[in-house]
Amino acid sequence: MRARLRFSAILGLAAGLALASWLSAASAKVFGPTRYVLDNGLELVVVEDHRRPAVAHFIYYKVGAIDEQAGETGLAHFLEHLMFKGTAKTPPGAFSKAVARNGGQENAFTSRDMTGYYQIVAADRLRMVMEMEADRMTGLKLDEAVTLAERDVVLEERLSRVESRPEGILGEALNAALYLSHPYRRPIIGWRPEIERLTFVDAMAFYRKWYMPNNAVVVVAGDVKPEAVLQIARETYGAVPAGERPPAARFYEPEQHAARQVVLKDARVRQATWRRLYVAPPYRGAASEPYALDVLSEILGGDTGRLHKALVLEQKKALAVAFWYDGQGRDYGSAGLYGMPAAGVDLAALEAAFDAEIASILKDGVTEKQVLDAKQRLAAEAIIARDSLDGPARIIGGALAAGQTVEDIEAWPERIDAVDKAAVEAAARALFQINRSASGLLLPAGEGPS
Repeated sequence: MRARLRFSAILGLAAGLALASWLSAASAKVFGPTRYVLDNGLELVVVEDHRRPAVAHFIYYKVGAIDEQAGETGLAHFLEHLMFKGTAKTPPGAFSKAVARNGGQENAFTSRDMTGYYQIVAADRLRMVMEMEADRMTGLKLDEAVTLAERDVVLEERLSRVESRPEGILGEALNAALYLSHPYRRPIIGWRPEIERLTFVDAMAFYRKWYMPNNAVVVVAGDVKPEAVLQIARETYGAVPAGERPPAARFYEPEQHAARQVVLKDARVRQATWRRLYVAPPYRGAASEPYALDVLSEILGGDTGRLHKALVLEQKKALAVAFWYDGQGRDYGSAGLYGMPAAGVDLAALEAAFDAEIASILKDGVTEKQVLDAKQRLAAEAIIARDSLDGPARIIGGALAAGQTVEDIEAWPERIDAVDKAAVEAAARALFQINRSASGLLLPAGEGPS
């Protein structure tokens, strides 16, 4: 999952709405959440939405691939799988069956910075899922046989999602090239030789180290009252003792001075593609630059963006292009470019076309109208996010688990509104530095550079 504050990650665009007046209102907020902290340190956020008799319940643990030690990549994701293997109160599989039997749905996810579990159920079933989540927060029961069997499942997942897909192999290699030292260079699913060595002891040690109420954020959104949710949370999660959180680790990445490139040729590739990644500032701890990058991504990306217009429609160098910015990282954000060349165009020519368009942006800047239009589309996303049942829980939980605050989330419209032409151009200059990038070329066997 890509967890990010930008609302398009959850809901897509609603371009064309006349929302400038909403965006510029100083009082404009997003979700209007109510926040509590239980005595054991668990953070609880409630968003009321009484338009449907349902509720989204999300629990985020502030632990992800970034927190793994050298030699144990994939452990956070492995534990996510194991969390469905039952407790003394809930036999293996019973949690999922109870949710399904009550007409609900559930899933889980692991990212670089966090691990999340969620259920969407009828509002009167909230207590049920909170009881079961509180139980498995510290009551997980595993044995060696169950652990090793699930490890095989993870290895099969890695095979299907990465090793059997050339674009997955390139993605791992490109990410490892972007970071030399930082744990973000590691794949979330883990390197195969290290997954193969993960044990029952490793999983339980990681679980006991990170799974505790004072390392968790619970977000409940839907047909509920905050006071009622607080009472249920106190009776369920509140009964779990606080643990001793590990001290916050600090990671550093050396400054990059040379462009990096990864080339993968594979007989399974039928369509060449090109990518480029940049390390970017995160929302956490930054002032205005991430919000300017949000606006820049609207100007450049999407079917109405400058890159599509220039490279697909006008120059016909590409069949598809993209630009994105993801600021939802505990340490760093990232930004990227993607292109699929048109027939008869090689990747070198496509890359040159991207570079020319970037050079034009750096030289000539963007227009006031482009900035305004982008801000209006972002405002539309925020309004639609407010209308989604699980969108608020995903956005709030992901942001808080990555180190932001409720105030940061609610101030998003005002911070976007404050972005001007000069800020977008400054953000572009800071980001688009070729000597601080990593590019990936995916090619059919026998084509392209040797």
